[in-house]
Amino acid sequence: MSDVTSSSTIRTRIREASSQLTASERKIANAILADYPFAGLENIQELAARTGVSAPSITRFVSKIGCGGFQDLQRQLIAELKAGQSSPVDLMSSQTPVGHSDFLSEYVARLSAVMQEMVETVPQAQFDSLASLLADPTRNIFLLGGRVSDCIASFLSVHLRQIRSGIYHMADNPEFWPEHVLRMRKKDVVLIFDFRRYQISFSRLAKSIAEQRGATIIVVTDKWMSPAARHADHIVALPIDAGTAWDTAAAALALVEALIVRVSETDWEATQKRIRDWDGIRFAMPGYDQDRLNGDVDET
Repeated sequence: MSDVTSSSTIRTRIREASSQLTASERKIANAILADYPFAGLENIQELAARTGVSAPSITRFVSKIGCGGFQDLQRQLIAELKAGQSSPVDLMSSQTPVGHSDFLSEYVARLSAVMQEMVETVPQAQFDSLASLLADPTRNIFLLGGRVSDCIASFLSVHLRQIRSGIYHMADNPEFWPEHVLRMRKKDVVLIFDFRRYQISFSRLAKSIAEQRGATIIVVTDKWMSPAARHADHIVALPIDAGTAWDTAAAALALVEALIVRVSETDWEATQKRIRDWDGIRFAMPGYDQDRLNGDVDET
């Protein structure tokens, strides 16, 4: 089997093979996907007992998804877990350096490939569903990102605030999370950005929200899956590997920008009014000289 970082994950292969599975094999697939990847790391007897399916049926199932036996399935799942924790130092040892003579153009070419992969892996129906949730004015939207990805959550929240009300960018300090969680209603939306080298605290946060508040949870992650995805209603798995020591946020930013435009155009009349009202207040703030910024002041 090829390295997990350059091939499809077990989760993806299970979904691709779903139409070919028998009733017994679907039980196995559902059990693994429900507690991915940990259910697949149980021994074969435990998985058989949990699903009520025989060990030979499990062996046939793993063969259908392209594994050379149950041990090979577990080896690949462990490799996925390790890949999800890879640091830039780990990645540099296995990546192809960008050519220094034409660095910028070659790097942009790699990003173009990542963007095309994103278009192919995020269904239009899923994008439409996310945009509808974010555009619904009756729902409050709570956003949060990880150590690096919180800048993406911040970028989205800044734009959404100008489009509609009820936008809350949660602080990165877990001590402040209870204030937001207590404000959440069942109809609200929680959007979490979490890419490899995941924030473990997000999994506990998502679990708490799912169990106590019932809000809709969206997790934007990568193909190795943030642990928070186990408690999500919607999972967006984006490509992040540009073949360098550093994962790229290009696909995440493209998705966010597309959502901003789509949400703003859902009710452009309301968006336009809010932006005008917003700017009217902003320009009236003390020390804000809009005429000077526009170059309309006579300096003579």
